[in-house]
Amino acid sequence: MNAAQPAEKTYLKWYNKVGYGSGDLAANMVYGLLTSFVMIYLTDTVGLNAGIIGTLIMISKFFDGFTDIIFGNLMDKTHSKMGKARPWMLYSQIGNSVLLAAVFMIPMSWGKTAQYAYFFIAYTLLNAVFYTANNIAYAALTSLITRNNNERVQVGTVRFMFSLTTNIVVASVTVGLVEKFGGGAAGWRTVAIIYAIIGLIVNTISVMSVKELPPEEGEKSALSGPKDEIGIIQALKILFSNKYFIVIVLTYIGIYLQTGFAGIGIYWMTYILGNPAMLGTFSMMGMFPMVLGLVATPFLVKKFGMYRTNIAGYVWAVVWRIAFIIFGLTLNIPMMLATSFLAGLGTAPLTGDMNALISATTDYTYKTKGVHVEGAMFSASSVGIKVGGGIGTALSGLLLNAGGYIPNAAEQPQSCINMLNFMYLFFPLIVCVIILVLLTQLNIEKANKDWDEAHAQN
Repeated sequence: MNAAQPAEKTYLKWYNKVGYGSGDLAANMVYGLLTSFVMIYLTDTVGLNAGIIGTLIMISKFFDGFTDIIFGNLMDKTHSKMGKARPWMLYSQIGNSVLLAAVFMIPMSWGKTAQYAYFFIAYTLLNAVFYTANNIAYAALTSLITRNNNERVQVGTVRFMFSLTTNIVVASVTVGLVEKFGGGAAGWRTVAIIYAIIGLIVNTISVMSVKELPPEEGEKSALSGPKDEIGIIQALKILFSNKYFIVIVLTYIGIYLQTGFAGIGIYWMTYILGNPAMLGTFSMMGMFPMVLGLVATPFLVKKFGMYRTNIAGYVWAVVWRIAFIIFGLTLNIPMMLATSFLAGLGTAPLTGDMNALISATTDYTYKTKGVHVEGAMFSASSVGIKVGGGIGTALSGLLLNAGGYIPNAAEQPQSCINMLNFMYLFFPLIVCVIILVLLTQLNIEKANKDWDEAHAQN
């Protein structure tokens, strides 16, 4: 009979976990404002065409595709007193804050061509450079501040509780704040500046609340010792030969593709419900259950493992997403809110343990390849967030235009109403089904366990 396994070493105090998690408040001051409101700001305040905006955002994503892996590889080669990831996270937020304000400060006196060019440059610099560097560093810290898998799940849970809470607040108060500060372009500008300042302060607190571990602590691999630092081409080969990395990237893209469609919510509330203020209520009922689910995630993962917990959660979510469509088409608002709440409970566990999945994949890569690619590996999150969210935002603009959307019209044509129903009701179900299929291929826990048993590392 095997002897009882010793307790896994712990690395973090409660305040380290909370401090780290608060970084997602900073990130979502940027991301929440962009995904939920940039489209309606550009179409209804600046007066730009939704289809052209969507096309520009789509083009911008090509730049993102290059910079994610580049910044991840640069982070892997970083050596400083603050560590590998923390310097990137700290200084990149300055660019995030400046450019977030810039996106919502398009000069109203300029011609349309100049306004499109201004938006494209500011949006691309924000996403492809500064948000990329910040997000990759922030995600990689999960692997660099603790070797304890349960702690990784816990900090991921705390992180996404901050994320969801911030998104609820942003969705609920932004429209009111814009009006409070004068409405129109001036209102959007003031709100963006406030969010940018809050993000800069909280990001700094998050960086200073944790320390990175020495790179040699607790590491084991199949090789006699770590290899020299590798170049970006070799890193790419390693990443894209890893099945689990590819699945994680696709899963992230799916999650944030749906998030990118969040901006449609304000259009659906305005032109179908006739009450834009309902966006806050719907956002709360979609996100609050995820906060509750995230609290339970560490316990579920400890009992059932990440693989089974995630699969069961998304089966549950698919069932309730079907019900959401039925009640949405009949405008049964109470039941729409109830089914949105129940669907959110199902998607919560994956949100909470995604960073732990990436950390486990990072461990598997070190075991099998003998190289450190934390930064490049965690580029999966940045790729997913920006490509998924960007494509989602771009598609929403293109589909709005295809549906015949008329900015500020008292009523929209039936073709636009049909398109809004498809994007707001049906699209989330389609994405849930795709993610469920991907999750069946993401049993990284078993892969690590099988490798350890084969190499007698217990």
